[in-house]
Amino acid sequence: MSDLTTTSLPVLPLRSGIVFPQMVITVSIESDTAAKALAAAESTGGRLVLIPVIEGDYSPVGTIAEIQEVSDRGGTSAIISGLQRARIGAGSEGSDEVLWVQVEPVPERLEYSETTKKRAAELRAILEEILEHRGIGGSADRILSTDDPGQLADLLVYSPDLELVRKAQLLETIDVDDRLDLALRWMNEVLAGLTIRQRVRDDAAESIEKNQREFVLRQQMNAIRKELGEDESSVVDEYRQRLEEGNIPDVVVEAVTRELDRLERLSEQSPEHSWIRTWLDTTFELPWGEQTEDNLDLADARTVLDADHTGLNDVKERIVEHLAVRKLRTERSLDTAKGSGTILLLVGPPGVGKTSLGESVARSLGRKFVRVALGGLRDEAEIRGHRRTYVGARPGRIARAIIEAGSMNPVFLLDEMDKVGGDWRGDPSSALLEVLDPEQNHTFRDNYLEYDLDLSDVMFIATSNVLETIPAPLLDRTEVIRLDGYTLDEKTEIAQSHLLPRVIDRSGLTHDEVALKPETVPAVVDDYTREAGVRNLERQLDKLVRKVATKIATGDAETPVAVHEDDLRELLGRPTVHHNEVDDRTAVPGVATGLAVTGAGGDVLFVEASTIQGEPGLTLTGQLGDVMKESAQIAVSYVRRNAGALGIDPRDLEGRIHLHVPAGAIPKDGPSAGVTMTTALVSLLTDRNVKAEVGMTGEVTLQGKVLPIGGVKQKVLAAHRAGLREIILPARNADDLDDVPESVRDEMTFHTPGDIGEVLELALS
Repeated sequence: MSDLTTTSLPVLPLRSGIVFPQMVITVSIESDTAAKALAAAESTGGRLVLIPVIEGDYSPVGTIAEIQEVSDRGGTSAIISGLQRARIGAGSEGSDEVLWVQVEPVPERLEYSETTKKRAAELRAILEEILEHRGIGGSADRILSTDDPGQLADLLVYSPDLELVRKAQLLETIDVDDRLDLALRWMNEVLAGLTIRQRVRDDAAESIEKNQREFVLRQQMNAIRKELGEDESSVVDEYRQRLEEGNIPDVVVEAVTRELDRLERLSEQSPEHSWIRTWLDTTFELPWGEQTEDNLDLADARTVLDADHTGLNDVKERIVEHLAVRKLRTERSLDTAKGSGTILLLVGPPGVGKTSLGESVARSLGRKFVRVALGGLRDEAEIRGHRRTYVGARPGRIARAIIEAGSMNPVFLLDEMDKVGGDWRGDPSSALLEVLDPEQNHTFRDNYLEYDLDLSDVMFIATSNVLETIPAPLLDRTEVIRLDGYTLDEKTEIAQSHLLPRVIDRSGLTHDEVALKPETVPAVVDDYTREAGVRNLERQLDKLVRKVATKIATGDAETPVAVHEDDLRELLGRPTVHHNEVDDRTAVPGVATGLAVTGAGGDVLFVEASTIQGEPGLTLTGQLGDVMKESAQIAVSYVRRNAGALGIDPRDLEGRIHLHVPAGAIPKDGPSAGVTMTTALVSLLTDRNVKAEVGMTGEVTLQGKVLPIGGVKQKVLAAHRAGLREIILPARNADDLDDVPESVRDEMTFHTPGDIGEVLELALS
C-alpha cells in the first residue's frame, strides 16, 4: 500500500457496522453526511476513512477504503473496498462541511513467527468446528481460504456471536498476536456454549417420544443438571455422607434414612420429590450436637448484668442462682436432670427493659440469643409447624429459631406472651404448653419435622405486660418475676449511664460536644415524663440532643454546649407533668385519690362524687367494668347503712348519687377502688376535703372491712411519681412494702388500716 500517501482523508462514520481491510461492501447513501463524504473523496482519488461510532464515540482506529463504484439505480449506493487499518489523528471540518482527519496507515505484516502460525491454525480449527455446529461445515474451506493470520482473525467480523463493541475492539487491536488471542478467547466461549447445547439436545433426544412436550423439557433439565454435576444419585450420596459425618441422634438418623430410601425410588416428576429434599435440607440445617459452653464465673456474669441494666436486682439474682446450680452440677459431674430447665416470665409495663434484659442474660451466660415475637400470633402451626402435606409447609418458629441460633442451648426470648391470640386455626398458647414445660420439652415434636427435638438445655425467658390475659395452665409453667418500674434516682442513673450516651451517638455528636448539667436530667425525668419505664425518657433526651445538634450544625452554638435546667423549656417545650394536679383535684369535698395498675404500670386514679336532686339511685360514669361497678354499689350501701355513725344527714342520701372516674375514654376495672369510692362519698356528704398528699387503695366489704389487693409496688411507685407522700394500704398488704425500694419508703408514710373507719380518719381533713 505504498501508494497511500494521503495523510488527510474525509470521514464516513459507520454507526451500525464495521468494515475491515480486504472487505468489499455496498453502502446505501441515505444521509447528507455520507453523500458529502463520497463527494469529498473525489479529491483524494476515491479514498476515504471508515470510522466505527460506538455509543457516540469515534473509534481511535479506522479503515482506509476506496470507492469502487457509485450507482444511482434504486437510490444512491456505493461499492467500497477496505484497504488498510489506520490510526486516527486530529480532525477538522472543511469548507465542504465534511469531517477530515489525519490518518496514519498501519502497514500489514508480511512475515509471521511459528508461534503466530500455530495460533492461526488453532483458530482455524475452532472456526471449522463452529461452522460444523451451525450446519455449514462443507463451506469451511471456502470461507477460511486465507492463509494470512491477521486476515483470518479479521474474519470474525462476520460472526453473529460477537457484538459490535467486540468487533470494534478487534479492529483497534493492531498487533496480530494480540488479535489472535482475542479471537481465540471469544471463539472458545462460543464453541463451549454450542457444545453444551448440542450435548443437552443429544442427551434429551435419547428418551424423547412423540407428542410428549413436557417429558422433553424435563429430560433437558436432567441433562443440564448432569452437566452441572447435580444428577440425582450424587445428591442422595451427598445426603448419606452428611448423615454419616453429622452428630445426629439415632431417632433422627432412622427418619432421614427412611426418607433417603424413598427419594431414591421416586421419580423427579413426583411432587413428593421436592418435599423430601426440602425436609432433608431443613433437618441438616439444625445444629445437632452444637452447644455453647456456659460462662460459670458468677462474678463475671453479675458484672455483665450490672453493666447492661441499672436496678432489676430480682432478675439478676435469679440468673446468678441459675448459674450457681449449673456450676455445682458441672463441678460434681452430675447430669442435667430432666425437668430442670429454666422458664422465666418477666412481667412489667413497657419500657422497663424486659426485652433487652433477655439479650443481657444471653451475654452473661455466653450463649446465643434468639427472639421469637409472639404478639398477634393466632396460628398454632406457627409454633408447631405445618404438616408436610400442605403447600409451602415449613417448621414452626421454635425449630426455625434453633436453626437461626446455630446452637441447641440458646437463650430464647418469647416476647409479648400476653398478646397471643386464638381463632379457628388453633390456639398458639396451648402449643406453648409443651414448649414451656420442663417435664415435656425434652421431647418437643414439630409437625413438619416429625421427630423429637430436645429443648431441655434451652433457657426460655418470656415477657409480658400483664398476667391477666395469659392462660392459667401456661402461667403455671413459668416462674414470674415482676419488673414494676424505676424510681426517680434509678431513672436518672439509667439516663446518664445508658440512654444519654446512646442518643448522643445516634445524633452524630461526640460526648465532648454536649454536656448536661447535674440538675438537668432529673428535671427532664420529673417535668417531662411520668411512666414506669424509660422509653419516653429516651425520646425526650433524643429530642433534646437533636436540638443541640441542630444548633451546632447551623453554627448557632459553639462546642461544648452546656444544657442547664433553665434551657429545657426552649429545647423541649413546656413541661407536660403538672405536679399540683392532686392539690387542684382534691381542693373540694367529694374527690379522693386512688391508685391503680394498668398495662403501662401504676397510675393515679381520681374518684369524684356528687349528689343530684331527683329520683334516688346511683349513676356511674367513666367506662367502668363490672367489678368496679360492684365496688361503687358496695360503697353506697355502706354509707347508707352507717350514715349516722359517719355524721351524715340521711336527707342528703335521698337524692341521686353520681360517681365519676375521669378519663372516660379509658376502660377501668378491678376491686381496688372500693376504699377510694367510699372515701369520696363520705368526703362529699360530710363536707370534708380529702388530704391532698394522701393516696389510697384497697377493696371494701359491706361490713367495712378493708381487703388486700395486688400490685402494691407499682401503685406505690406511681404515687411517688405523682408527688403523694402518704399511702393507705390494706393491713394484709403491709408485708408487700418490702418489695418497694428503700429510697421510696424513706420518703413516704404508709398506713395499713383494717377497716374503712380508720381509712376515713386518716384520709379526711
